[in-house]
Amino acid sequence: MHSYSSRRRLLAGAALLALAAGPAFADPAPSSGPSNDTVSEVVVTAQRLDAARDTIQPQLGASTYAMSAKVIQSLPGGDNTQLNQVILQAPGVAQDSYGQLHVRGEHNGLQFRLNGVILPEGLSVFSQALNPRLAQNVELITGALPAQYGLRTAGIVDITTKSGAYANGGEVSVYGGSHNEFEPSAELHGSSGSFNYFASLNYLQNDLGIESPDGRANPLHDKTQQLEGFAYLEDIINPDTRASLILGTSNQRFQIPNVAGKSNGGLVYAGQPLSVEGQTSYPSEALNEQQRENTQYAVLSLLHTTDKLTTQISVFGRYSTLTYTPDVLGDLLYNGIAQYARKTDTAGGLQAEGVYKLNDAHTLRGGVIVEVDRTTSATTSYVMLLDAATGAQLGQSPYAIADNGAQTAETYSAYLQDEWKLTSDLTLNYGLRFDQFDGFRDENQLSPRVNLVWQPAGTGTTVHVGYSRYFSPPPFELIASESVGRFVAPTGNPAVTSTAAPPNTKDTTPYSERAHYFDVGVSQKVSPELTVGLDTYYKISRNLIDEGQFGAPIILTPFNYAKGRQYGVELTASYDRGPFSAYANFAYEKAQGEDIVSSQFNFDPADLAYIKTHYIYLDHDQTYSASLGASYLWLGTRLSADLIYGSGLRADGAVPNGRELAPYTQVNLGVSHRFEHVPTGPVEVRFDLINAFDKVYEIRDGTGVGVGAPQFGPRRGFFGGITKEF
Repeated sequence: MHSYSSRRRLLAGAALLALAAGPAFADPAPSSGPSNDTVSEVVVTAQRLDAARDTIQPQLGASTYAMSAKVIQSLPGGDNTQLNQVILQAPGVAQDSYGQLHVRGEHNGLQFRLNGVILPEGLSVFSQALNPRLAQNVELITGALPAQYGLRTAGIVDITTKSGAYANGGEVSVYGGSHNEFEPSAELHGSSGSFNYFASLNYLQNDLGIESPDGRANPLHDKTQQLEGFAYLEDIINPDTRASLILGTSNQRFQIPNVAGKSNGGLVYAGQPLSVEGQTSYPSEALNEQQRENTQYAVLSLLHTTDKLTTQISVFGRYSTLTYTPDVLGDLLYNGIAQYARKTDTAGGLQAEGVYKLNDAHTLRGGVIVEVDRTTSATTSYVMLLDAATGAQLGQSPYAIADNGAQTAETYSAYLQDEWKLTSDLTLNYGLRFDQFDGFRDENQLSPRVNLVWQPAGTGTTVHVGYSRYFSPPPFELIASESVGRFVAPTGNPAVTSTAAPPNTKDTTPYSERAHYFDVGVSQKVSPELTVGLDTYYKISRNLIDEGQFGAPIILTPFNYAKGRQYGVELTASYDRGPFSAYANFAYEKAQGEDIVSSQFNFDPADLAYIKTHYIYLDHDQTYSASLGASYLWLGTRLSADLIYGSGLRADGAVPNGRELAPYTQVNLGVSHRFEHVPTGPVEVRFDLINAFDKVYEIRDGTGVGVGAPQFGPRRGFFGGITKEF
């Protein structure tokens, strides 16, 4: 499952050599149906084009962890598992609240790609626009990345989608269980002549849309409804050319869960509790906050390959919206602000890349990526007015503050690199990447990349040493355009302030992060079945990007530490023999930052003063993380288990983020059986036990820099399903 070299590139090259002498492309058979020879010829052509596409983006020197559709099916839950839970099985990945993931101590920083094409970032906190059902293979690529990867560099999640190439059929499935979960889904795939298609549709509803804030198994007010659709269409125009189209949509609604037993937020002004329209209390279990997240995306690609040159040109686009609806009375009494928020983001661009085999020693690669991003924000904030001098409440009626804005960003990227075979065992991949970001700030950087990979023949050993210079703009769609001053003096009268006035008024626009990244690793194929690996990394950065949840709407806000440092070690092992497979990963990491230099109004002045002269742990730092799993197939019955371990994220202690939460272990179990000989087609039934030992653990306790609320991991859940193929 794990590789430290350009495994996909090597396999692709081998496939090209093996298929080069294959039969030429043939016209489709008559309408009576394609012959087996015609089908095999077009399948070979499709595979050859897939291999050619993979040669455009080598992973030489990067750390790559791959999970095929078969591996995903073997996990407890199978492809009913959400994508973030699949990625959580990779090394160096820590879970956070709202389904967030941290790779090697980074806050998000993930870039998602579909068949190598960038999927623009969208507005999402709870939702996941991509479902494992669409994936033929999922790769997490980290480390010292080659020049084709940039902007988001914590990890590249590259999903090779299912294509349906000459496998006519489909399946319908129903899955559900604890928390009133109900999840029907359907897939359809097949081909006609040179045209292939795959489509999936998935619906999910349950009573555990967001993590429990108090540890109870069934949180109050936590329903979710989620609809996801995906389609992949491709046409093999001739033996050397293919056009493909990806379409996707996601519509997800969430209730914000409540904690019972509270009457207000304890807000006191001039010795008096906050009062709204004469009310000073509101039962916390009655709060009704909701969030809706939608996204639609499309990718159109044209691939052409010859003996020496392969190119792919893609246009991509994504439209996403996030809408937060408050409980006005309740939010005011608990938070001092109730904010209707609607944000939209429209992004589109062009990605043109190619590879040219100059000679036996040198292979050149290059590309150009252009993206335009337009974001709009419409908010109406209700606050209570206060006397700026005494802090006494002025009136009983909420005061509305409208704050709307729009901004456009443009990103231009170009890279060129050379894969140089120094010897048969030693390869140097070096290049340059240039990024220009014009948004809330206009910034750019020229970034060198170099990776050296040694693979001594016959030893099963791969050693890599790499360095990458990184340039990462803050997530444009998340940068707030609201004016802090509107909450300090909402009426324009400096004698009047509001319950939403920030602790300070300094508001520096976030900067792009600039970093030096070093990575050294080795993997060893001990036997045909067993592979082990060790990887180490060190990163030093200027204007390190972090994100926090500030205020009532669950929208993340970027900010910068002037200096940052992250380092760690990862150990991996995988075993695969016959019906049994297993993997184990262990990671140690540290992530620290000093001096918050942007979005300062969100922070307490005392915290800012301390952090200005002291390195602190980032709130998402987790010293130890581990994952392991195993699967065994016997007479059509598959037994599976997986485990995640975390030593705990950070919380406030004697200093900001100075304390670790308690460590935890979550174990999941699954069993499934496939009935092959059913008259109308195979049927699979499964049963899964999530958090089998009902471990109660905190992901967050509500404290820490940029942490908004407590969250707990899922309690024990029983789930079952049936899948019918046709």
